[in-house]
Amino acid sequence: MIRGRSAKVVIQRWDGVSLARRPDELIVEEPLEVHLDGHLVGTTMRTPGHDFELAVGLCHGDGLLAGATVRSCRYCATGPAVESGFNIVSVDTGGVAPPPTPRVSAGTSACGLCGSTEIAEVRARIGPLPVGDPWSIEQLASMPGILQPTQGLFTRTGAVHAAAAFDRDGHWLHMREDIGRHNAVDKVVGRLLLDGHLPATDLGLYVSGRAGFEIVQKAWAAGFSAVVSVSAPSAMAVEAARLAGLTLVGFVRGDPPTANLYSPEGAA
Repeated sequence: MIRGRSAKVVIQRWDGVSLARRPDELIVEEPLEVHLDGHLVGTTMRTPGHDFELAVGLCHGDGLLAGATVRSCRYCATGPAVESGFNIVSVDTGGVAPPPTPRVSAGTSACGLCGSTEIAEVRARIGPLPVGDPWSIEQLASMPGILQPTQGLFTRTGAVHAAAAFDRDGHWLHMREDIGRHNAVDKVVGRLLLDGHLPATDLGLYVSGRAGFEIVQKAWAAGFSAVVSVSAPSAMAVEAARLAGLTLVGFVRGDPPTANLYSPEGAA
């Protein structure tokens, strides 16, 4: 059985005057080794749970599937899953996907297994998004207020990020939490792919942390037409969003909320 996503510990709490023992809840972080058709992709630190979605989303976001259909996912293809602690996932396309080049070092929960670090490479691999109806800035700015109350694991531990897919009516479809913000996005993308809902052309992506280049890249690869972040994007993320034709909103704050519209450039 997969271990829980949080663990109870006893700590000493300083209240400004004295120390007192009290229980606390911490997020669990464990390595996940991902294989594609028997080939090692790499290892990333993650919060256990929704591991198949994470493995599939990671492979998709990095272009490793190359359009191949995922036939199955399973824990540890070489023996009982319990022997590996449910920390090895094999993604199977029946050998249709090209063999991946394995990552030399393990990824951390702070970064994805992103093989493309240049915008030009991503643009050549994915191409611009199709032109669609513009998003309402009022609706996009309202999404953090709708989604933040659903982040139960963050409420208990204060140590995880969240990502969610939402539609143009402001309804969220899937929300995932993980110690890694890239992992949370990969889990959402993996769920959509496994359900046959990619490209997510008419959906937006919410992220609870900053919108770095890798987050925008993953959203671009999944076909999202908008990204909403409660924090700031990087300059490279804004450049990528503008090239992709992706609406990017950040720094959503307050009630009623205010926000910065970074992309499209010059939007009114």
